[in-house]
Amino acid sequence: MEILYAFATNPDAPQGGGGIAAFLPFFLIMVIIYFLMIRPQGKKRKEKQNMLGALKKGDKVITIGGIHGTVVGIKNQGKIFVLKIDKNLNININRSAIAGLANSVTEQDTQIEAQN
Repeated sequence: MEILYAFATNPDAPQGGGGIAAFLPFFLIMVIIYFLMIRPQGKKRKEKQNMLGALKKGDKVITIGGIHGTVVGIKNQGKIFVLKIDKNLNININRSAIAGLANSVTEQDTQIEAQN
């Protein structure tokens, strides 16, 4: 048993690399994840917030549920929109339920997001 201990604690044995060089691959992976996933998602969220802030009466929108309508009113300090769906049909929806403008919405935009 003492022989095994002697071999395990050999002072002439090369020591493993340490310090910052050991963490370099981890940092590189985190930087790649930031630029490929987190940053584009943040940009898209910011664009959507700007679009929602610029909505006004007469804009044609699509909701997350796929309902097409025209904004005819804004209530509760911009938190609720009144959409005209048909000649005699208006609905109230939350601001967060709007996927985007009718001419610029993709199918991916109408999917319910679990980020909130």
